[in-house]
Amino acid sequence: MPEGDTVYLTAKKMHGALADRVLTVSDFRIPQLATADLTGRRVVEVVPRGKHLLTRLDDDVTLHTHLRMDGSWRLFRVGAKWSGGPAHEVRIVLANDEWQAVGYRMHDIELLHTTDENTVVGHLGPDLLGPDWDEDEAVRRLRTRPDREIAPALLDQRNLAGIGNLYKSETLFLSGINPWTHVGDITDLDAVVRRARRLLVANKDHWHQTTTGSTFRGQEHWVFERASRECRRCGTTISRAMQPEPGLEAQERLTYWCPHCQPAS
Repeated sequence: MPEGDTVYLTAKKMHGALADRVLTVSDFRIPQLATADLTGRRVVEVVPRGKHLLTRLDDDVTLHTHLRMDGSWRLFRVGAKWSGGPAHEVRIVLANDEWQAVGYRMHDIELLHTTDENTVVGHLGPDLLGPDWDEDEAVRRLRTRPDREIAPALLDQRNLAGIGNLYKSETLFLSGINPWTHVGDITDLDAVVRRARRLLVANKDHWHQTTTGSTFRGQEHWVFERASRECRRCGTTISRAMQPEPGLEAQERLTYWCPHCQPAS
């Protein structure tokens, strides 16, 4: 699933291409919105909310979309050939006189009143890259369940919005915290949250995600997707395992960590 920085940059690019322009094309290729038509409406803004995208139009209309694991918005000049997947994977097309925004494998496509956006994003915690960012509130939400393991707690968008598997793994490595550590056993939770935000902020304006400072292929990350390779810091073999959460086993996610730099308590 795309991380919050990817969604942020997608929204930024779409805003630049669509905002303050009138739609000349509105093509929904999903049954529930097959007859919807946004042609003639002006796009007010495109904003991210955690991992959600909100395209706000005039007349109190918002298009809500979610990229999930495989979705993407691609921008093309009018008349340019599309590239982003086969045509049957296109779910939505929005265009004005200059730009076409093509949604491939898009999820959670719905139209709602802008005043009702809270029904789709109101459950989210503070957005690490949003104007509503509130570190104290994010930490407070994490601490409401001290017996929860820190890795799934960071992924829970109800606590803080924007962290995915990459930044979860990298934040915990840089904090020296084992993924299975209980939230209540972490003495400086504020520092963990602050580090996660720093990583997302550092990557929010470019597509290439790096946590090491290097953009060379294979050198971008400390532990993420580096299972069975040597830790860059100590040389220990990086571990990988599925980490379920009690009662939510269906939502288990891969976790990467260094057993030496992030010892179990």
